[in-house]
Amino acid sequence: MTRKIILDCDPGHDDAIALMLAHGNPDIDLVAVTTVGGNAFLDKVTRNALGVMTMAGITDVPIAAGCTRPLLRQVEEAAEHGESGLDGVVLPPPTVALDPRHGVDLIIDTVMAAPPGTITLVPTGPLTNIALAIRQRPELVDRVQEVVLMGGGVHVGNWSPVAEFNIKTDPEAARIVFEAAWPVTMVGLDVTHQALATDQVNDRIAALGTPLAEFVLGLFRFFRQAYRDTQGFDFPPVHDPVAVARVIDPSIVSVVRAPIVVETVGEHTLGMTVTDLRRTAAADCHTQAATALAADRFWDLVVDAIDRLGKAKTDA
Repeated sequence: MTRKIILDCDPGHDDAIALMLAHGNPDIDLVAVTTVGGNAFLDKVTRNALGVMTMAGITDVPIAAGCTRPLLRQVEEAAEHGESGLDGVVLPPPTVALDPRHGVDLIIDTVMAAPPGTITLVPTGPLTNIALAIRQRPELVDRVQEVVLMGGGVHVGNWSPVAEFNIKTDPEAARIVFEAAWPVTMVGLDVTHQALATDQVNDRIAALGTPLAEFVLGLFRFFRQAYRDTQGFDFPPVHDPVAVARVIDPSIVSVVRAPIVVETVGEHTLGMTVTDLRRTAAADCHTQAATALAADRFWDLVVDAIDRLGKAKTDA
């Protein structure tokens, strides 16, 4: 059955791939896109989202700009995405119109208009929009099918030794989302660091021979050098589409059910997603953490989506 998702993102190179996977996979119905300040300031990530959607031929999905800053803290940008938030490519002029609603309102309106239990939220940036949506309309928690987010990690950090960027930049929002009584799957760095855009992956995308494939290769070239310079990776991890892949085919991302708490006051552990693996989780535990990725099958999904979108755009 086709899964309806709202993608809440902050493009960002890996968010761009998440957008393509979400719209290019036939098992996903991308019903809305919202942006949030994260990898870069809100105006930049919104412009990037519009450009990526234009490039990929995603013209029939409403997109709205959301929160400019975290609930309580100052904005922190991710330097590895460059000055624009999407360095390495030239974006086309947007042909997609921005919805006049605030992103939080688009989330609320979309969930409330759909039958209960039919919308999945896939946040791939800071969780500010999602937290404010359920603060405004607490009944969303009972209407959403599940939340599958890219963020956090059981054993790995990147914005600190123990905390991941999306969680650490707005830990209060993340705590609200994790504590809400809806199913939450944390697709964290433990598995996204296995989603590497290797030379073999690049060769598969190059073989597609479409302008969209060339665009993706441009994203990967910049991201590869940036990750090599800032974090010492030989190949860049493409984090965000792993959360989308989990929705498409849950067997691609293995998980363990466990209580997860977001640290909001620690001097050295702020933003840590504290995952309790000491014992089997209680039957009513609503959080789970990703533990392993079937990387080859993940890339099969991504390459197929890029191929479908590239061909559709060429034929249009």
